Amino acid sequence: MKPTRPFHQTPVIAIDGPTASGKGTVATLVAAQLGFHLLDSGALYRLAALASLRYEIAPDAADDLAALVGDLHITFREGCAQLDGVDVSNEIRAEEIGNRASAIAVHQAVRAALVARQRAFRKEPGLVADGRDMGTVIFPDAPLKVFLTASVEARAARRYKQLIQKGFSANMDDLLRDLRERDARDSNRAVAPLKPAADAKLLDTSALTIDQAVDQVVQWYQAQ
Repeated sequence: MKPTRPFHQTPVIAIDGPTASGKGTVATLVAAQLGFHLLDSGALYRLAALASLRYEIAPDAADDLAALVGDLHITFREGCAQLDGVDVSNEIRAEEIGNRASAIAVHQAVRAALVARQRAFRKEPGLVADGRDMGTVIFPDAPLKVFLTASVEARAARRYKQLIQKGFSANMDDLLRDLRERDARDSNRAVAPLKPAADAKLLDTSALTIDQAVDQVVQWYQAQ
């Protein structure tokens, strides 16, 4: 029987970046190609945001939000995000939920409540984790850290396409404004601000296809 590596040696590819930079799709495809587990940390925050809306907990009620997060029944099965046993994969992708997730993520108590849940995804043979602080806070010892970015115009166009495909209404001007506001909030928050890890590899996906971005990440990992 092949011996299991110590926890800290289980490989992690941390992929961080702003909203609609392509990190979720890239992370999913990289994980599939390498046969690794996948952590969509953004989905965890969106699930928390959806639950806070359902339980009528205000985005600025940090202690109540942290208590709620600790009690949430969250599962990921076959690509579906479930809250209390119900598939809410499409519901959590609404812009209202994304903006609310960004608002509650500024609270240290909320982020602390989700740390253990995120780190528990680190299992053999490896993990691809995407989010905003995977390389800086959650997995600072990851052997490969990638920071994906793209122009706000390119990201807005991608977000528009995603929303339309999922049956949501969308307005390009509203998306541009929301992305700029979310970027500012995520980058300037006091706790775990959005920024590249000191040893992260930067990848601008503005002019890249998804396949090109995936190939680059896989090449970086194989070169480690």
